[in-house]
Amino acid sequence: MNNAIFKYDLPKNEPVLSYLPCSPEREALEKEIKRLSSSVMDIPLIIGGKEVRTGKLGKVVMPHNHSHVLAQYHIAGEEETQMAIEAALKAHEYWSQVSWVERLSITLKVAELISKKYRATLNAATMLGQGKNVYQAEIDAACETIDFLRFNAHYISEIYNQQPISETGTINRLEYRPLEGFVFTVSPFNFTAIASNLNMAPVLMGNTVVWKPASTALLSNYILMQIYKEAGVPDGVINFIPGKGSAIGNVVFNHPMLAGIHFTGSTATFNTFWKAVSNNLAKYRSYPKLVGETGGKDFIFVHPSANINQAVIAAVRGAFEYQGQKCSAASRAYIPESLWPEFKKNILGIMHEINMGDPTDYETFVNAVIDEASFDNIMSYIEKAKQSDAAEIIAGGKGDKSKGYFVEPTIIVTTDPHFVTIEEEIFGPVLTIYVYPDEKFEETLELCDKTSPYALTGAIFSS
Repeated sequence: MNNAIFKYDLPKNEPVLSYLPCSPEREALEKEIKRLSSSVMDIPLIIGGKEVRTGKLGKVVMPHNHSHVLAQYHIAGEEETQMAIEAALKAHEYWSQVSWVERLSITLKVAELISKKYRATLNAATMLGQGKNVYQAEIDAACETIDFLRFNAHYISEIYNQQPISETGTINRLEYRPLEGFVFTVSPFNFTAIASNLNMAPVLMGNTVVWKPASTALLSNYILMQIYKEAGVPDGVINFIPGKGSAIGNVVFNHPMLAGIHFTGSTATFNTFWKAVSNNLAKYRSYPKLVGETGGKDFIFVHPSANINQAVIAAVRGAFEYQGQKCSAASRAYIPESLWPEFKKNILGIMHEINMGDPTDYETFVNAVIDEASFDNIMSYIEKAKQSDAAEIIAGGKGDKSKGYFVEPTIIVTTDPHFVTIEEEIFGPVLTIYVYPDEKFEETLELCDKTSPYALTGAIFSS
């Protein structure tokens, strides 16, 4: 019995390390890069704490050198998915009764292990397997992951402390109970931090999870599973089943104990989840809770009064960091005619200085996109711009997938505010610019708002 009121100090953001030459963090990182790239890791399923090998194998390769195999992973099918659900439901009997203080303590232990013991390993895996340079890996796999864990630990203490007012002679109490069943989590390739949070957030609240990770992020995601184990997450609380969405989803969406879905990925995929749940609603013990974050078409809108240098830097970083493979990446920009000549000159000057290549090279800013399907999709949009009279490519426009999936950072200028690359999510290093008359600022702002169905992120520059 815990006869104490637990107090947790306000969390602080994890400091971003510099990785300067000869620094301890750089030496540790290079050691892990060498270790992970010099062997082929075997990645099993983890069901009920046990390693399961199906013999049906897939490969994890380096996006920048796709002939280099980092790992082979075992592919889950319907049988293994059913096993994972049963393991999650069994673990739920215990985990749902564990005190929130103990769950919080385990969560903080995960954060500590990532901050210290596994920082270099997780960063190296993210760089090699997901094509991130050292800075992008550090702010994601290390800092954001740690921040999610520590801030969520703080939030749970705040949630449990929110209690109703009691009238004289009565004591009212509000309890937050875990969902009745299992939570299905589906994580994307582009953020190791999101993969961690999609699982640890429901786990922190007493739920158990069946996790389908992205096949292109398995190196870092498998290392997360090892960290969870070491931190004290009990067997069966998180069940790790890489595999095809169709095979796994067929079992999950038909199971009566599906209690929740935690998802980050494409809008189209999340729409299929909603439809699947709707079609099977009568089967479920309770109404599944769906939480998802999907696509975006981030804009940069420049007012005639804006500081040009600030807007240019924001456009370059927003559009091309991590090859534009973020739902929040800047994908379209609206520039006033009066600023366009100088804006164009400045942004092209920066574009000539951008280095593209191996993510383990500390001088690279842009690296390879995640896989061949992504490469082909991005290049198809660039080709549409090449073939259109309403568009002009003023930077980039080329791609090469012979060794790695490299797409040049590309800037398209269009005279059509509804051109395909300004409306549709591309998820690659492509920025489309529309130059508008200064006197039509209000109309163009309204146009920007109505151009895309997405409303995720955007920025307006003015002074």
